[in-house]
Amino acid sequence: MSYVLSCSSTVDLTPAQMKARDIHFICFHYQLDGKDLLDDMGQSMRMKDFYAAMDNGADTRTSQINMGEYLEYFEGFLRQGLDVLHLSLSSGISGTVNSARQAAELLKTKYPERTVNVVDSLAASSGYGLLMDELADRRDEGMSLEEITRWAEQNRLFVHHWFFSSDLKFYIKGGRVSKTAGMFGQLLNICPLLNVDNLGRLIPRDKIRTKRKVIHEIEKRMEEHARDGLDYSGKCYISQSACYEDARAVADLVEAHFPKLKGGVQIYDIGTTIGSHTGPGTVALFFFGDERKD
Repeated sequence: MSYVLSCSSTVDLTPAQMKARDIHFICFHYQLDGKDLLDDMGQSMRMKDFYAAMDNGADTRTSQINMGEYLEYFEGFLRQGLDVLHLSLSSGISGTVNSARQAAELLKTKYPERTVNVVDSLAASSGYGLLMDELADRRDEGMSLEEITRWAEQNRLFVHHWFFSSDLKFYIKGGRVSKTAGMFGQLLNICPLLNVDNLGRLIPRDKIRTKRKVIHEIEKRMEEHARDGLDYSGKCYISQSACYEDARAVADLVEAHFPKLKGGVQIYDIGTTIGSHTGPGTVALFFFGDERKD
């Protein structure tokens, strides 16, 4: 094709999968105890080592991709005579989409014959990855740059994101849960259930007691919202932060209730950018369903 599909490393897939699907990515940044590192899908630091460091008290900070980085990244494709469709991490989580758009606008003057389309994915983690994987299918079917850009804009809100956490420590540390609420939540063994709304923001939906119950509840949300209900035949991804057994328990339930899944449930790591805020103990479920309206 005369264009490339592009995203950021916060799609939380694997480098091998990105290469196999011919999807390009630019890396977010994070700090671990003051050391600057790239969120490169676990290539420079194993995810289990990252989460172990967090669990042992390491300080983490994240920073978004700036306009200068986008200029250099996009120009690498434009110089080759290629156009770009870049989907950004949700604007409800990060302002990086604005930097990407500013870079694309500046490059119009230097490369008037080329196009860089920037779309806000309104998605995060492997839900963002699921959307990119679907775009790769559409590209391989022969969609043009403009057709696939429209498809992304028209279908991004059909990607569902449901999350739960069994460890509130990092939600408290990051100020997403108050100390008082977090203390009672931990005492009562509360596992908050959240999703991503139609503005791409992470929204708390329910407070569920015990991990066993929230594992069943997150699968029920898929039953409620999946395209074609229990006949859902699309792809389903899960991402997790150092709690693979919990993710596997969700995957087993989903596979038992949705026999027509395409390729079974794929489980990935939550990367360092998102994981810096969730910490260990988060499981996220992603699938195509009805349109997110709130």
